[in-house]
Amino acid sequence: MESTESSYVSSPEAARNRSPPPPKLPASGNVEKPMYVRFLVSNAVAGSIIGKGGSTITEFQSKSGARIQLSRNHETFPGTSDRIIMVSGAIDDILKAMDLILAKLFHELNVEDNEDVGPRTKVRLIVPNSSCGSIIGKGGATIKSLIEDSQAGIKISPLDNNFYGLNDRLVTLNGTLDEQMQAIDLILSKLCEDPHYSQAMHAPFSFAATYYSMSYAPNGAGGKFPNHKEDRSNSITIGVPDEHIGLVLGRGGRNIMEISQVSGARIKISDRGDFMSGTTDRKVTITGSQRAIHQAESMIMQKVANATERMMD
Repeated sequence: MESTESSYVSSPEAARNRSPPPPKLPASGNVEKPMYVRFLVSNAVAGSIIGKGGSTITEFQSKSGARIQLSRNHETFPGTSDRIIMVSGAIDDILKAMDLILAKLFHELNVEDNEDVGPRTKVRLIVPNSSCGSIIGKGGATIKSLIEDSQAGIKISPLDNNFYGLNDRLVTLNGTLDEQMQAIDLILSKLCEDPHYSQAMHAPFSFAATYYSMSYAPNGAGGKFPNHKEDRSNSITIGVPDEHIGLVLGRGGRNIMEISQVSGARIKISDRGDFMSGTTDRKVTITGSQRAIHQAESMIMQKVANATERMMD
């Protein structure tokens, strides 16, 4: 997905020649507003973020106050072989967690600090296509400002239309740990002002249902929602806000029957009051081939997203 990318990019050489970034200031008014950030991580280093028995991810959650969720090894971002991490909470907590995670990734990549210039690597954020405009700005003015202020290289990939239901783009940040963190802070401040981005917090499974496949509660307990059965069919369980479950069902179950017929997947909705752990989201279990599951999931989440947009209007 990174073969063709936006022209909004700064080179490492240009960043090195610029003066150091200004002192980091907290985003006023947005410190306590619930937010989230999603990014990719290779399967090779995902285990180091989890830690033995979930010890590392639990420690990071405890130190930061943010919630950290990681997809299973077979749940990858379309067009890549990378898993998805989602960090959610107040912006300050997210930034603390991101600093811990990225520092760990730098260490795992065996990148050592040199005398004058810190090591440079990249992190790929996942941003809804509808929110990318708030990062780019008119005529690219915003992203150019982000590049200048953070000294990080920033690339925005085009929307990949090869994957049904994919409405996300990758925003690649290239630079030192400090530069990446500065860029993430600035980008989150922009996304926090975008209602299309923040509304996903009210229906979290509408934008990354299958990516919520493995979550660790603060006590380290793991909830592994998707699972493989012994036969060839797969099964995942996604969460749908209780207030939207009627739209998924439809009158007399018409909607869910249509989704099942079109996708070829079997769909089961949990009983009233039977929620995903730690949420008020009803469990929707989808069983079938990977293709059938992805299509059914996309159709379900589109109905939820439409309902959420109507509520925001």
